[in-house]
Amino acid sequence: MIDSHTHLYDPIFDADREGVLGRARETGVQSMIAVGCDLETSRRAVELADRHDELHATIGVHPHEAKDADDAVLSELENLAAHPKVVGYGEIGLDYYYLHSSKETQQRLFRTQIGTAKRLCLPIVIHSRDAKSDTLAILKEEGADAVGGVMHCFTGDLEMAQAAIDLNFHISFSGVLTFANARALRETARRIPLERILVETDCPYLAPVPHRGRRNEPAYVRHTVSALAELHPSMSMDDMIRTTASNTARLFRLKP
Repeated sequence: MIDSHTHLYDPIFDADREGVLGRARETGVQSMIAVGCDLETSRRAVELADRHDELHATIGVHPHEAKDADDAVLSELENLAAHPKVVGYGEIGLDYYYLHSSKETQQRLFRTQIGTAKRLCLPIVIHSRDAKSDTLAILKEEGADAVGGVMHCFTGDLEMAQAAIDLNFHISFSGVLTFANARALRETARRIPLERILVETDCPYLAPVPHRGRRNEPAYVRHTVSALAELHPSMSMDDMIRTTASNTARLFRLKP
């Protein structure tokens, strides 16, 4: 298995990070991607990946932090991208739910970072909340299909998933897929092409059933893979593990 989206640099893991990584290995998680949300967490993601063979990193500025992303920040992120363990740009995008940064500021930075990702030839990790139309429009207008990427922690509808796939993006499912009230999301996951599906924990957030409400960790990604396998009766659990891992490795160009 590959956990395509983690925040393992989070201080909540400081006391037992090695144990968390050990449990992931024991459960069959062969690779994990630590995803940056601003300059500081991008640095921490790269530093962590540099110390662990099974970890990779992405760098970028989350829409919450868009108001603080000046030219110096973006320049330093581009320098970080030169590290050999950096495999993607993100998480970037739009979040109209909290609006920690204005819509205009978010959109401007989103376009800028898509341009940087294209220049660096890095796949893009997208965060989109309550911003379906603008997210898809900007991806299309900025030619994001040139590098593609992934819609992280997807909770949208089938229409949004198909539009993203048409723009050369993958769809990543988190522990939300296991929640009792996620019937519509499970139907979406059942209907999209298997070759476009990734799995993630988004740890320490969104722990799947039966760990819901606790700190999430990469070992728990198995529950999301299991939920996907149940949606495809013709596939075994091992088939789904191979499929999602292969998709992730191909998108991020991960070496075995």
